[in-house]
Amino acid sequence: MRVLLDECIDEELRHCFRSHVCQTCRYAGLKCLANGQLIAAAEKSGFEVLLTVDQNIPYQQSLRGHEISVMVLQARTTKFDDPMALVPDVLTELEDLKPGQYVRIGIR
Repeated sequence: MRVLLDECIDEELRHCFRSHVCQTCRYAGLKCLANGQLIAAAEKSGFEVLLTVDQNIPYQQSLRGHEISVMVLQARTTKFDDPMALVPDVLTELEDLKPGQYVRIGIR
């Protein structure tokens, strides 16, 4: 699966997705885009999932008619260790993710 890490996620997290093609917004040339523009550009670039910590994106952007899905990480902070703790759950969710779906993954 092609996964895009939003700018607000530590770029080093990309190494945790070895069984997927994972890029950062900076590397993919999708830096500094507003959420709606980012979703459209990511989808056009062939990404299937946008991984973000932006808790408001599900309320601001509809995925109706989109093939890309969005996974929202609910970590204590955006520092590497906190989102990293959610990676096993992200990998599990990626297996069953459907196009145009929002999924929240958080600390239990």
